[in-house]
Amino acid sequence: MSRVISTTVYLSDELSESAREKARAWYCEEGGLEYEWYDAVYEDFIQICNILGVRLKTRTFTTTGGRSHEKTCIWFSGFCCQGDGACFEGDYRYQPGAAQHIRKHAPQDEVLHRIADELQAIQQRNLWLLQADIQHQGRYYHEYSMHITVERDSPIGQQATDDADCVLSDALRDLARWLYQQLETQYDWLTSPEAVDEALIAGGYTFTETGQRLG
Repeated sequence: MSRVISTTVYLSDELSESAREKARAWYCEEGGLEYEWYDAVYEDFIQICNILGVRLKTRTFTTTGGRSHEKTCIWFSGFCCQGDGACFEGDYRYQPGAAQHIRKHAPQDEVLHRIADELQAIQQRNLWLLQADIQHQGRYYHEYSMHITVERDSPIGQQATDDADCVLSDALRDLARWLYQQLETQYDWLTSPEAVDEALIAGGYTFTETGQRLG
């Protein structure tokens, strides 16, 4: 014989603290971050790359429904394992005024200022002719999974300075590290108790008295 069993459900702010912790854990691990929460970080990074002279590559993907769309070649893994990080694919050329423009875009970000200054200095020593190709290699996503080829586009075949490869590659890898730090900061905020509690209430999620998701 069938029976109807009723269960009282609660919003997260009606739960005890221990039950609320379980509700938060469900949101962070299973329910809450299934959307592309990193889009705003990516958009800002693309703008920063344009300022610095990095043109990010895109790839075309086909969805299960047969529709095609392009995605910028940015990847990351995180945020709790050794080897986590971020990387990108693209090409770099000298961008006039990058050091000034990046300070206007991000006046308080000393890391970006330093990267822009390093790029400008190494370009100046090479008569503004350095260029780099950036390719992702391997299964992992971090700054050292980027294979960076540096050359001097000299019309008379003049070689790059001895430090060009190292300085330019290090600056581009520092840019990937900067991206990862922004992603980690955003993730930490979105999974903080304050942000999760706000999202649980806004979403109207309901739970049992012990904090198990139901409803």
